[in-house]
Amino acid sequence: MHFDILTLFPEMFAGPLGTSMIGKARERGLLSVEVWNIRDYALDKHRTVDDTPYGGGAGMVLRPDVLVRAIEAVRGSSSAPVIYLSPQGRVFNQELAAELARLPRVILLAGHYEEIDERVRQHWVDWELSIGDYVLTGGELPAMVVVDAVARLLPGVLGDASSLEEESFQDGLLDYPQYTRPAVFRDLAVPEVLLSGHHEQIRRFRLKEALRRTLLRRPDLLRQRELSAEEREILEELIQEHSCEGRVNGSGCNQND
Repeated sequence: MHFDILTLFPEMFAGPLGTSMIGKARERGLLSVEVWNIRDYALDKHRTVDDTPYGGGAGMVLRPDVLVRAIEAVRGSSSAPVIYLSPQGRVFNQELAAELARLPRVILLAGHYEEIDERVRQHWVDWELSIGDYVLTGGELPAMVVVDAVARLLPGVLGDASSLEEESFQDGLLDYPQYTRPAVFRDLAVPEVLLSGHHEQIRRFRLKEALRRTLLRRPDLLRQRELSAEEREILEELIQEHSCEGRVNGSGCNQND
């Protein structure tokens, strides 16, 4: 898969995209990323990319002539979608990451300053994505988040493909708690079932703990999920344990109940 990233600050991407999992994936040819400086498509000697908004107001707006020149040069004749990282876009989640991972090429537009010219948004942008309801300085960090989330879904990127199936959000639940050596640390012991070697009991324990964590922390995920008969049974056990009936359709239950 290939990512093109349009940005005013290409130097921000060198570290995050050159190390850890993404760096290794790029070295192995599983993923390619090219970062483009929007300023290179300005025509004046000062490489001006923004201007004051018509109608007045605070901040600066990225110019349509410069942005469109950059988008068209990078996109060429391909049908790759242009995705603008914007707080007004669809909220990025695991489902959208999987959708992007099926594409051969994606172009990410990292805005900056106050906004981009609305004409660019309407006629040259295919998608808008947001990574959450808060304000950042620009779209560079969201672009890195999208690349990271999508890259780990590509075949061969993760060393152990089975670990992907057990991650939070992958099957609509938060991940179950994990433990490693030593078995007892400062009088805190690993749950005995995990030391038993009984695979079925371990599987059920992990499912129950994943459901418990999701119930306590993100009950909204349970409302979106089609539960199996086993999951419904376990969920009823948890509801009784925590004495907080109705949290699947309500606001969740208190961890201290």
